Amino acid sequence: MSPSSPTVHVLKHSLAEHHLSRLRSVDTVAAQFRLHVNALATLLAAEVTRNLALQDCTVTTPLETVPAKELSGRIAAIPILRAGLGMVTPMTELIPDIEVWHLGLYRDEETAKPVRYYDNLPPDRPTDTAIVLDPMLATGGSAVSAIETVRDWGVRDVRLMTILSAPEGIAKVTAQFPDVPIYTCAIDRELNDRKFILPGLGDAGDRIFNTEQPDESQGR
Repeated sequence: MSPSSPTVHVLKHSLAEHHLSRLRSVDTVAAQFRLHVNALATLLAAEVTRNLALQDCTVTTPLETVPAKELSGRIAAIPILRAGLGMVTPMTELIPDIEVWHLGLYRDEETAKPVRYYDNLPPDRPTDTAIVLDPMLATGGSAVSAIETVRDWGVRDVRLMTILSAPEGIAKVTAQFPDVPIYTCAIDRELNDRKFILPGLGDAGDRIFNTEQPDESQGR
């Protein structure tokens, strides 16, 4: 499926296809699942940070002094608990000075609406850029709630980084925040009646943290 908005960026990379196929497999155990999430998040992170603001600096090499560029401003990674935690390590490896703040959201299984139970954003110190991390963009409810929270915090440059997306979730985010870019590895077909992505990869949080129940492994 092609993205319907210029702010939707679908990663086109052979390694992304490879790791995503392993991620989808019901036979992939938690330890391997985490490795594939890390690999995909690394590839996505390279894209989501491609146009971060830079400032001039001067570097002294062993031979001479040369003009160079370095990142400008404060940057935050904001994982949505708990599954978003699986995407943090690539961000801290690529940007050692990045700030990591957390938003706790869960989906009410009866209403499919997001419920916020935690955030530790410092109210008087918004960052210049915030990258919201969540492996799955399904209904879009959690993503919209997270973006609203980050915008209320005072951040204007907000970016959403997600491994797998449903058309419904993309439509919801782009309708409410047309200026927020979405970076994803794939856009799947649809949501089922339980609001899980099809064909999907199951419950990302359960598979990352090895808490999946045997009778929940199908149809998630």
